[in-house]
Amino acid sequence: MSKLRLGLEWFLNPDHVPLLVGQEQGWFTAAGLDLELVEPAEHVDAIAELQAGKLDIAITEPVHLVEDRGQGHAVVGWARFLHTNGGVMYFTGRGIERPKDMLGKRIQYPGAPSALGRAIAKTMVEADGGTFTEAAITSVDNGFFHTDALVEDKADLATLVFYNFEVIEARQRGYDAQFFALKDWHIPDFCQLILIATPELLQRRQADLQTFLKVLRRGIDFIHQNPEAAQAIYAQRTGAYSGDAIGKAIYDATVPCFTNDFSMSAEYYDRLQAWMHNTGQIPQPLSASDYWTNALAL
Repeated sequence: MSKLRLGLEWFLNPDHVPLLVGQEQGWFTAAGLDLELVEPAEHVDAIAELQAGKLDIAITEPVHLVEDRGQGHAVVGWARFLHTNGGVMYFTGRGIERPKDMLGKRIQYPGAPSALGRAIAKTMVEADGGTFTEAAITSVDNGFFHTDALVEDKADLATLVFYNFEVIEARQRGYDAQFFALKDWHIPDFCQLILIATPELLQRRQADLQTFLKVLRRGIDFIHQNPEAAQAIYAQRTGAYSGDAIGKAIYDATVPCFTNDFSMSAEYYDRLQAWMHNTGQIPQPLSASDYWTNALAL
């Protein structure tokens, strides 16, 4: 039995249902994998834990993969399993109707005033014909509590949101939440979840990772083909849905986001890293083949 420690990108949530299905159905065990799901203390990138050998593989987003590689960390992405929509969320009736209405507003995002949130705002405002300056927005850091920031009047908008999570949450709480999607305003769509590992582990445990992907794909099929059974597994493992309408709505919005196409194109990463370089998030363009491989995904 091979031990495989997987670092989640956040707390256990509907994004991880295929993994829970594989565990509860006994498929990982039958395939010779002892899969351990590790929840982080905070919603952070797992690069340090991977390099220290505390994790074998981890879940992250494409934008963080490029950022890590741009900073010189040895990490490779090797499969994509979820693709949602997302961008900048706002509530109607508050004077915001289009991206250039962000000018002069307070924008919530984790790690503010870091480069990523400001790059998103700048790109959207300029794509909408506005003029962005350093004083154009006020950055607000309310952690990952995006909806709370808008509800409690700490911010006017929130970015780095996923449609299937924060937008659904806000609507379930009674707010008319809308969002400017990244892909509609000249930003490569990075609202996706991918798997990463160090190059050394990727080479040394290739067979284990291929087996892992077979079970992951089987879990995704099970969710689509046996929705009630999959939902029951999630509820049993997490204790969700005991009068939790918001959690149920988030689950229902997440299920369609799982994909069986685990591959990603070099052209996609070329666009993403070009945007990140042009907005000052990475020092220089990279070669996509250095940090992404489809060898296991196909």
